[in-house]
Amino acid sequence: MSKASSNSPSSIAGSLLLASPVMDDPNFSRTVIFMAAHSTKDGAFGYILNRPLEQKVVDLLPDQDLGALADVPVFVGGPVATDKLAFASLQWNKRKRTIRCQTHLSVPDAIEELKHGHDVRGFVGYSGWTGGQLENELRRRSWITTQAKPLVLTVEPQAKLWESLLHDMGPVFGLMAGMPENVRLN
Repeated sequence: MSKASSNSPSSIAGSLLLASPVMDDPNFSRTVIFMAAHSTKDGAFGYILNRPLEQKVVDLLPDQDLGALADVPVFVGGPVATDKLAFASLQWNKRKRTIRCQTHLSVPDAIEELKHGHDVRGFVGYSGWTGGQLENELRRRSWITTQAKPLVLTVEPQAKLWESLLHDMGPVFGLMAGMPENVRLN
């Protein structure tokens, strides 16, 4: 997949999903997911952007000649296929005001993307939904959707991305960012 694809007018490919503050699933609590692909019929997939593993690619592939890829950070991409390491390249397109995401990169492709100055990340696992599953979750308001923003590529530490994006979305969302993690205990 060379970039975020859109299979229908209602596709949210290329957008961000922010977990609602009351998300019960610990796999997704306070996560930000870049939606790499989405189709109501075929399903959706993306990567969690704010769960760094505190490891680099070299830690997971110690016997390979990785060059600059060795120092690339690795994230938990989601609960599906957590036995696999995948590479994706993220690049802000100023003209279109979108993030271009190249997924399923090989090691040589990821190294080449780094040479072009793109933000390359390793992901253990991914987030995936079958056809219609994500739409049901959106109707239940489990997710907040928003356009991709350059903030995705600049926030440090990346674990604070969820809060930063909500604050950037305005005062009501900023209040959500300040909610305690377990609202049921209040």
